[in-house]
Amino acid sequence: MKFSVNWLKQWVAVDVDADTLADELTAAGLEVDAVTPVAAPFSGVVVGEITACAPHPDADKLKVCTINDGGDEPLQVVCGAPNAAPGLKMPFARVGARLGADFKIRKARLRGVESFGMCCSARELGLSEDHDGLMALPADAPVGTDFRDYLGLDDASIDVDLTPNRADCLGIKGLARDVAAIRGADYTPLDIAEVPAAIDDRLDIRLDAAADCPRYVGRTIRGIDPTAVTPLWMKEALRRSGIRSLGPVVDATNYVLMELGQPMHAFDLGQLDGGITVRRGRKGETLTLLDDKVVELDERLLAICDDAGPVALAGIMGGLDSSVTRETTDILLESAWFRPSTIMGKARDLGLHTDASHRYERGVDPMGQRLAVERITALLLDIVGGQAGPVIEAVVEEELPKASPVRLRLARLNRVLGSDLPAERVRAILCSLGMQVTDVEGGWEATAPSSRFDIEIEEDLIEEVARVHGYDQLPAALPSGELQPPDVSEHRVALPRLRDALCAAGYQEAITYAFVDRALLETLGMAEQALPLANPISSDMDVMRTGLLPGLLSALARNQRRQQGRVRLFEAGKVFHQGESLVEIERIAAVATGDAWPEQWTGKGRRVDFFDIKGDLEQLLALRGASGEVGFGPAGHDWLHPGQSAQVTIDGEPVGWVGAVHPAVLAALEIKGAVFAFEIDALPLQKREVVNAKEISPYPSVRRDLAFLVPDHVNYRDIRALAVEIADDLLAGFTLFDQFSGESVEKGYKSMAIGLILQDVSCTLTDEVVDGVINRLVDEFAARLDAQLRG
Repeated sequence: MKFSVNWLKQWVAVDVDADTLADELTAAGLEVDAVTPVAAPFSGVVVGEITACAPHPDADKLKVCTINDGGDEPLQVVCGAPNAAPGLKMPFARVGARLGADFKIRKARLRGVESFGMCCSARELGLSEDHDGLMALPADAPVGTDFRDYLGLDDASIDVDLTPNRADCLGIKGLARDVAAIRGADYTPLDIAEVPAAIDDRLDIRLDAAADCPRYVGRTIRGIDPTAVTPLWMKEALRRSGIRSLGPVVDATNYVLMELGQPMHAFDLGQLDGGITVRRGRKGETLTLLDDKVVELDERLLAICDDAGPVALAGIMGGLDSSVTRETTDILLESAWFRPSTIMGKARDLGLHTDASHRYERGVDPMGQRLAVERITALLLDIVGGQAGPVIEAVVEEELPKASPVRLRLARLNRVLGSDLPAERVRAILCSLGMQVTDVEGGWEATAPSSRFDIEIEEDLIEEVARVHGYDQLPAALPSGELQPPDVSEHRVALPRLRDALCAAGYQEAITYAFVDRALLETLGMAEQALPLANPISSDMDVMRTGLLPGLLSALARNQRRQQGRVRLFEAGKVFHQGESLVEIERIAAVATGDAWPEQWTGKGRRVDFFDIKGDLEQLLALRGASGEVGFGPAGHDWLHPGQSAQVTIDGEPVGWVGAVHPAVLAALEIKGAVFAFEIDALPLQKREVVNAKEISPYPSVRRDLAFLVPDHVNYRDIRALAVEIADDLLAGFTLFDQFSGESVEKGYKSMAIGLILQDVSCTLTDEVVDGVINRLVDEFAARLDAQLRG
């Protein structure tokens, strides 16, 4: 939003220079990008008038003009401007005037004719790039008046970079209210009176898309003067706001846009067929816009239509066929409120960006349409003449946004800001921002003006008070209060503890995207329950991950390509499974490749294997204490090596897997060497049973070693479970110290040697008790496991 300080002064009394005002706006949250003078530096330029003009005797393109500059005697000036003619008033630089820092006007002789001064174009004064002729001034411009004073050129333009929530400041009206609140100045809005209708000229307006456009205001003006020109004061106001003059009707709509923040449009009434209908576009419809671009309409776009079809894109740009031209004598003014979500993004989709779309997609005042029509009607009647019809309004009130009162507590405001603001100061700030304030116990209820869409909760009001009062005026105090330590449950292993354990085991934490390539999931066989993204940020991030392994393998591959031979990574994060509903699961996963240990001098290294990764996982599982029985069984996952993998269970329930990544997967990802990994659900991994202290036995223990021939399908877990069951409380320790199979062992069997440590807390164990336990154990091993005691 670019505006001039002089224009702002028409709404609020500002008695500071532009730089100070810019600093105050920035401090209040309205960041200023630039402050620029509205004209180049010059002096000695006055309003002059050409009273006579004759051809130069020795130059075809030059004229000898007689200039009245308000002095005692007329001046002779040689001028080459094509529009130099008697009666023209223009800026005149007297002898001694300075244009810029280096150019001084002196008496000169041009082709033998003396010249006492210079008639100026707009470009020579730094007002525009127009150099086609002299800058023409209105006929009532007072001759001899200092030109800078006449146009108020001791002024500056301020360019404010507004955040999307402050659309109310996309007009002088909103900016002036903020400046008045910041400076404690009087806010004096324009007194915009209703313009009575001179003719009874009405047009039917239908709102077929009332949810998108609940208010549409129109008015006809007939008999305007197509030869009228935009007054200089309006051109100047628009120029200082960065807007080029395009003719009186368009200039008036832009002037009201900058003044009130309400976009407007003018149709050539003679080019409209019937009434106006606001509806969604239809497939097959096209519209040629004002910039000659042809747009194909569909249901996504909101259109302004007459009986023949679309004539404008609502909230974006008008159509070329119905635009106002130099032959237009009858116009229809449009002022509407469009829902921001309807306009948002549509201009960008079409490769456009207009002042109207910039405001509509952020939100304009839903109560400002009629006021804007009255304002522009008065301006146009003064500039182009004509007769105005009545204001025509179509509105669906229930679709318009309604402001709700927001509660603000004084105690909470001061606690949040660390301040001690009195109630009177806070109430004055709220009122200065145009809010309706009602006193309630402990504070106020404030209803924001209809132009403020960003006031919804108490924190919004606190922010308003803070920025208007001044952030620099708030005390620089440390926050007070006591921090409550988090509850630490002994029945839960905290996630940071699991991370620490993996870091201690030599892994580095990785954080990968939750979005992955579906092709990668298909390579691993994990794509079955993948949730596709409606609007992916790139083609290789089109689905949500169903496991942590794909991201870790991609990270491992990148590390290998950068000459990292030994890589150990882990990640804790969520995975997503799409079934009847979306399920989010917290998991921990790790990958390892390369040497088992970093390079060292103590001995020959070896490559990491299945038992290394399984041992690291068991270290995590050990943090749970004795919570549930952990088991490892056959795994059937596509991404794992069938001979080097296992499914992890707790109390028989699957919670994850561990093993070597399938060679085919590694080849597809161009990963060298074997890679071992595990992935386990975090929730069961975090459940922990609190260990109860047990008395240490003062009596000696007894160890008995037994060797059995057992079938190949019997594993360590089966043997240990049976030993615990038989020995019960007497079993103080259990170990498997030997296992082999081969030629010396019967086919289909293997030898497993176990050590049993027996101990009682109340007495010394006798041979009879120990032998009884061992005998029962041998018998049960034979009966349940088909185990034969070796001699």
